[in-house]
Amino acid sequence: MLLKSRLFIAASLFALNLTSAFATNTPDFSPEPPAIDAGAWVLMDYTTGQILTANNEHQQRNPASLTKLMTGYVVDRAIDSHRISRNDIVTVGRDAWAKDNPVFVGSSLMFLKEGDRVTVHDLSRGLIVDSGNDACVALADYIAGGQPQFVAMMNRYVQKLNLQDTHFETVHGLDAPGQHSSAYDLAVLSRAIIHGEPEFYHMYSEKSLTWNGITQQNRNGLLWDKTLNVDGLKTGHTSGAGYNLIASSVDGQRRLIAVVMGAESPKGREEQARKLLHWGQQNFDTVQILKSGKKVGSERIWYGDKENITLGTEQDFWLALPKAEIPNIKAKYVLDKKEIVAPIASHQRVGEIELYDRDKLVAHWPLVTLESVEEGGVFSRLSDYFHHKA
Repeated sequence: MLLKSRLFIAASLFALNLTSAFATNTPDFSPEPPAIDAGAWVLMDYTTGQILTANNEHQQRNPASLTKLMTGYVVDRAIDSHRISRNDIVTVGRDAWAKDNPVFVGSSLMFLKEGDRVTVHDLSRGLIVDSGNDACVALADYIAGGQPQFVAMMNRYVQKLNLQDTHFETVHGLDAPGQHSSAYDLAVLSRAIIHGEPEFYHMYSEKSLTWNGITQQNRNGLLWDKTLNVDGLKTGHTSGAGYNLIASSVDGQRRLIAVVMGAESPKGREEQARKLLHWGQQNFDTVQILKSGKKVGSERIWYGDKENITLGTEQDFWLALPKAEIPNIKAKYVLDKKEIVAPIASHQRVGEIELYDRDKLVAHWPLVTLESVEEGGVFSRLSDYFHHKA
């Protein structure tokens, strides 16, 4: 039974900093979200993984070239595991050459040629900046020995990331039966990409790429937006998918990820993502609720070699909160038992930390000891005994 509680923090004491993430539901009393003209959308807080607003977020839709996010993710994992290196030279095969290849007609290309020798790094840039379907095929052939094998790798990572709405059939995202994803899954994947490898992620902010004498601009027009610090991620379009866009925007120490699927035009997808990002920046803050190892309170401990024991948490915890609600946020801790008795080790659970938005419980975490306390000497224990019984 929960027997004792202590109010230990109010929202005015929250510190803002970036370390690690904790996902939970967005508290009630959120501001009214903007009207978005698209088939599905999500706005995610990167630090916590919280969804700030969404519609049809789990609807299975054609991802089009947003598929290339997973292609790039698999390439990056192959580099991380040292199966390949970014400086490896790839010889482009005939299946990655657009000439006489009907699959590539009218699609986005890096403009590779059969026999070209290209580094994994440059092919990755072609995949991201040019959205090159040919670059995807060249990388799949090199890493997995063929497209079907690489698609199997993509779907294994779908399972590892717990993407419930996603299945891939191609390495590039051209329309294929059975291929689908959702705005929510693509936000989760984008968060994993940003977190996973800064040296790889910077490619998503490159505005142009020149290859074989052809210069192409990144199709993510928000990279040029002066009102938003957008540094990625990707666009996509097919006749079946409509116009898709994922944009990540940094505002100070905060990062938001907007996913728009099924917009009406290239400008339309940018405008809808812009509305989501501006709304999130204007109405929410990402705040650190708890810091690992930091004292949140102290309690009397009986029969120990000291009178009090410090309590806190073992992890960092963050929440994205509506700015207008921050004054209404309170936290308290509740002990599991009426008393704490020595001896007790460090990092032992002794209660629960609870976070409230007004009167609504929105999150809770274990309360633990931050130090060990040994059993006291005979006279100390006798003194505690008589005080305890008084």
